[in-house]
Amino acid sequence: MYDLETRRRAVALVGQGRSLTSVSRQTGISRSAIRRWQIGIEPVSRNAECPRCSPDAHLPDVAASYAYLLGLYLGDGHIIHYRKHRAPSLSIACSTSWPGLIDAAEEAVRAVFPHNKVCRVRSAGCTYVKSYSKHLFCLFPQHGAGKKHDRSIALQSWQREIVDAHPWEFLRGLIHSDGSRIINWTTQRVGGAQKRYEYPRYFFTNASDDIVKLFTDTLDVVGVEWRATHQNRMAKNISVAKRASVALMDAHIGPKY
Repeated sequence: MYDLETRRRAVALVGQGRSLTSVSRQTGISRSAIRRWQIGIEPVSRNAECPRCSPDAHLPDVAASYAYLLGLYLGDGHIIHYRKHRAPSLSIACSTSWPGLIDAAEEAVRAVFPHNKVCRVRSAGCTYVKSYSKHLFCLFPQHGAGKKHDRSIALQSWQREIVDAHPWEFLRGLIHSDGSRIINWTTQRVGGAQKRYEYPRYFFTNASDDIVKLFTDTLDVVGVEWRATHQNRMAKNISVAKRASVALMDAHIGPKY
């Protein structure tokens, strides 16, 4: 961390017409740091990055983005802290079939962690949206050892307040991670002939009873009718098929893209 006087001196040298490269060589400060100081020179308090562990703990300023990211995390996200790294990492797994989802995930991570770098790590059929932060455990207290469905998952009161204020963003994150919108079809005999009928339907599948309940409880809040279907030992499946409910989901969520 460079003090304010060092920052001002570096920016002043650039202001004299010197190039970033020459100032970097003279001072030993990276070009990217000097370029960043040209935009904002004041040091950023580490606690200012986290609304939860700051002295005046409060809700994230970007509550809607946080609600969406929370849904993504509960579905296809995980946090890992390797000993060789100073901070834990958050990874959101996104199918490469949905580039719009990857963009939305990255946008949400950048909004919630504006002072941290965000990168994409490509894997077979998957892209991980990834970022490191010392405050991940503050903002995602559901983190714990083992798989999510093997431990209790419950929202803290401040998270519940955010989800209550932004239920559709939370549902959107859950659908974008462990949900889908498909076209079902059936046939009926009309006037002696078989006719095919198609209709859209939403599904949500997760192995955690707690996460499924968070999903269905939030559906109840926004007035979406649902039912459980195709239950097995490994996962629980929730279906939304009523026309009015599907229309409501389409208005606020829609298919992945």
